[in-house]
Amino acid sequence: MSDRGILSSLRYLFADFIGEDDDTPPFLPEGLPAAVMAAASDAIHLLIDYQGTSYAELYVHRLRRFVGKQGVDDAMLADIARLMAVRMAYEDPIRIAQLKLAELNQASGKPAKPAVDIRKFRIEELIGALPAVISEYVLDALDWAGWSNKRVSIRFSTASRFGVRRLKMEAGLRRWRLFSVRYAKERVWVERWLHMIDRSLTKQPAAASAIVQTATMIEGYGDVYRQGLADWNAIIDGLVKPTFDGVLALPDLGSAVTEARAAAMPDPRQAALKRRIAEIRARAPAGSNAA
Repeated sequence: MSDRGILSSLRYLFADFIGEDDDTPPFLPEGLPAAVMAAASDAIHLLIDYQGTSYAELYVHRLRRFVGKQGVDDAMLADIARLMAVRMAYEDPIRIAQLKLAELNQASGKPAKPAVDIRKFRIEELIGALPAVISEYVLDALDWAGWSNKRVSIRFSTASRFGVRRLKMEAGLRRWRLFSVRYAKERVWVERWLHMIDRSLTKQPAAASAIVQTATMIEGYGDVYRQGLADWNAIIDGLVKPTFDGVLALPDLGSAVTEARAAAMPDPRQAALKRRIAEIRARAPAGSNAA
């Protein structure tokens, strides 16, 4: 991840925390193609609802890096705009509480349709949504006790006043989200994904679209999220980065990524995926990749 990406993230993080955030949506990046405006505009409004205006500004800053960039056509830019917004609005307990509250009838303050939603999280996910200054010590203790991966059922309910009050308390943690362990990991992931796209445009432009689409591997929460993230890292570290570094010679990296993704299964051991990555590496021509 580049130093520029880190500094940008910190800038918008502290703007939100110290109250410099305002309600004015950020402008779309200058030169943004008309075909991408709808996707980017939707993303901005999503992220304002998710975390605030400064967070949407971070999104615009990240997207601006690819506007007018050689090798990025309207379709690719629209995919980057859409998929980046999805990952920046990652699904944590705070977000689920936000969405449940949005189901309330704004006029009466009562649920339009009372509902109880039970979700299963790993304990580490729940603790990871708290500020790092608190959660890091708790996570260390949980690791020591061997409880980090234990699953807990959480009720998100709009069926009672108590349930609604609890949702409001959970959604109120949004203010601290950007200081959480989970956000730190998501920030690193987004910047690394963008960095790999950028390197592909320089090293192997034909593979850039496939790398953009790898963002769809990561979704949700719990085991699905954990598996998708592990599979993504396996493909990037086993095929993509070595190719860009000149260690692995894969002249058609895009096809290699697609082939590896097809082997990804819901298997914590990643047996089929690791085997396929090894096969792809074994087929690579000898010598470094100077692409």
